[in-house]
Amino acid sequence: MNHNYKLLTPGPLTTTDTVKREMLFDHCTWDDDYKAITQRIRAGLLRLAHVSEPAYTAVLMQGSGTFGVESVLTSVVGPADKLLICANGAYGLRMGDIAQHAGLNYLLYRQADNRRPEAAHVAQLLREDPAITHVAMVHSETTSGILNDIESVGRVVKEAGRTFIVDAMSSFGGVDIPVEQYGIDFLISSANKCIQGVPGFAFILARRSLLEQSAGKARSLSLDLYDQWKTMEQDGKWRFTSPTHVVLAFAKAMEELDAEGGIPARAARYAANQRLLTERFAALGFRPYLDPAVQGPIITSFFYPAGSTFTFREMYDYIKARGYVLYPGKVTEADTFRVGNIGEIYTEDIEQLAAIMADFLKEAGKWAS
Repeated sequence: MNHNYKLLTPGPLTTTDTVKREMLFDHCTWDDDYKAITQRIRAGLLRLAHVSEPAYTAVLMQGSGTFGVESVLTSVVGPADKLLICANGAYGLRMGDIAQHAGLNYLLYRQADNRRPEAAHVAQLLREDPAITHVAMVHSETTSGILNDIESVGRVVKEAGRTFIVDAMSSFGGVDIPVEQYGIDFLISSANKCIQGVPGFAFILARRSLLEQSAGKARSLSLDLYDQWKTMEQDGKWRFTSPTHVVLAFAKAMEELDAEGGIPARAARYAANQRLLTERFAALGFRPYLDPAVQGPIITSFFYPAGSTFTFREMYDYIKARGYVLYPGKVTEADTFRVGNIGEIYTEDIEQLAAIMADFLKEAGKWAS
């Protein structure tokens, strides 16, 4: 089996060899050195979000990003509360699925996959329904690649005095997010996204006062955000067995983010990758699904060239054999595929991908030389 390829996906993503090497070491969860690493990660995440103690705090939670989202929704939204979910893709809709399973009182505001939830409509819904206490939305919706306007939505949520929850899974670390300035009370992301670690835990940046108010509300033992925080706050100990190797890799990934120049430098690299990708693919006949005004820098959905008959699997296998892995489409109303450009991906990778794609189109007989 060929393992010599790079991931052009929205995470898990291609990591550095130095991050991978950190996982060669075994650590005891009770070890003071290990707990100190957890505490350094928590403090570093707050700095990346432009917030600090005591106003905000960071909690690490075992599992995938969805575990983190479920932890927040089922720990913070109480029996007397109502949640407004703004969804324009699969991951916003997944919040609705979580709410349904947990028996939360919620309202779904559904937008098309290629349109952002509108702050004015959120404000209207909050005026019409004073029972709504919390508003949740995805920042970078990788169903399509759209980057939602959390700043504008956050502003109307704060003006209405509600709690704002943001799934920044595929944006935090790759897009600068001044959490308090945007009115965000709970932000969720994951180790294997733009900070360029590996899968194994999610993290939550929380307004401390609201987290403290959530005590006793959790509908799950394992995903109890408040109890996880109370234990971790003491000395860095996780409540239950933590993914030690993943934590070590993440600590290294945070060091490498800083060495690259922090979020501004990484955001610039990702944005340059995305612009070049769109330009090179346009020359090959691939049209982006999204309007450039709402396209994010993380992942891009493309239509197939007009008249093409090849399958995604044919294209995928050809390109994978030559060093890169693409992502199938997820947009429901259009036939698309996706290309991510985060992780250890640089302009030379985009140029190489475009050359491979040109060769594929020629060999498939769908492109005139």
